[in-house]
Amino acid sequence: MHLTIINGSPRVKKYSNSEKIIDAFCNGLSEDITYEKYAVSSKKSWDQIRDAFDNNKNILMVIPVYVECIPGLLLEFLETLTPKDDGTKIYYILQSGFSEGCQLRCAEKYIEKLTPMLGCEYGGCLVKGDNFGIRLFEGKMLDNTLNPYQEMGAVFAEKKDFFSEEAKKFTGAEYFSKMECIILSIISKTVSRYMFKKMAKKHFNCT
Repeated sequence: MHLTIINGSPRVKKYSNSEKIIDAFCNGLSEDITYEKYAVSSKKSWDQIRDAFDNNKNILMVIPVYVECIPGLLLEFLETLTPKDDGTKIYYILQSGFSEGCQLRCAEKYIEKLTPMLGCEYGGCLVKGDNFGIRLFEGKMLDNTLNPYQEMGAVFAEKKDFFSEEAKKFTGAEYFSKMECIILSIISKTVSRYMFKKMAKKHFNCT
């Protein structure tokens, strides 16, 4: 199996959370799955991405969700594609900074409708939130966020889609309970605020 992987983030690779997720996911793939990676953030590469889309039958799109919407730059690119009719499958990874799974369901419904418009078959969607700080995390904190994506890479290598029970459970909480919201509110005002101030000072020279 050969995967054409398209990073749908408008951010350049260096600052893209999606790119780090892609790398972790690919680390979990078995040796019999080859892949090539592209990013729509550089319009200079769009011709190359279109060629890869036209000439490959397994496409993985990794898409950041911004307030229930997929990036406008990705939509602009998708409008340049010619619909196919050759059995091509598109698989998706939707990721977001919002933690609850419900925050990504609108975008998930959209890509389900989008796929046949591109003349392709829907291969399922891996949905996960709470990814806001990936590009700032280091060490164990980064590993704890990305290791699950590596594990899902191994699951995908076996199942060849995102319809498995493992993929369904991967999202985590669909909605937080009132008590969880209270606890998270306290954490965000104390521990999280301290950690992000520390990271901002280190990475952006903020005081």
